[in-house]
Amino acid sequence: MPRDNMASLIQRVARQARITFRSPAGPAFGENLHRLQQLLDEVRAEDLHLAPRGPSAAAAASGGPPWAGVVPPVSYMHICETESFSMGVFLLRSGACIPLHDHPGMNGMLKVLYGTLRIACMDTLPAGAAAAPPPPAAGSGPCLRALFRSRQHYTPASPPCLLSPHTDNLHQIDAVDGPAAFLDILAPPYDPQHGRDCHYYRLLEGPPAGAEPPALPREVWLVETPQAADFWCGGEPYPGPRV
Repeated sequence: MPRDNMASLIQRVARQARITFRSPAGPAFGENLHRLQQLLDEVRAEDLHLAPRGPSAAAAASGGPPWAGVVPPVSYMHICETESFSMGVFLLRSGACIPLHDHPGMNGMLKVLYGTLRIACMDTLPAGAAAAPPPPAAGSGPCLRALFRSRQHYTPASPPCLLSPHTDNLHQIDAVDGPAAFLDILAPPYDPQHGRDCHYYRLLEGPPAGAEPPALPREVWLVETPQAADFWCGGEPYPGPRV
């Protein structure tokens, strides 16, 4: 990574991420994480040479969602990856959703660059913590008891959304009222060979039709599912400053 005095903001974010996550159990981790959060909060779409996108041409041509054709609902711009962290930009088409998934043993930070995201965050609960058996709708998939902690809207004016190995580690991300993009840091990166594989889940409980959603936080049942057929992630070149 360049070390000149005119380093771009995203280069400074990457340097701080390297400092922060090379010693996640060290005494300075909290202070370093706070500094990384402050830097990430400063990042705007123009810093990465991104501009908000309008409706997809594929959607306009077909009259349906953009992923009804060849355009994926979500794209990823890779910025950098080390053994301790990865960083990139996710771009969500209007109406797209990154389904409920986990980040085993990982820290994460998410900063909205444009658009509005609705992010639902959950924590897994220890085995045996459930007060009741899973509902009959669970089916044959593995069930998991979780604490549904929050469901909030995030915009470029919002502070970063944070997750840790034990708090807000499961989340679902929906683009609200148009396309959206966010800068994403995961530490360490996904690595199935070291037990850091992504798992997808479906919420088994929901409010009756027409009723107000139950207050949060609350305990819920989740069932592990395969990756949804209508969700996949494409790739796009990163146009911003080199890291």
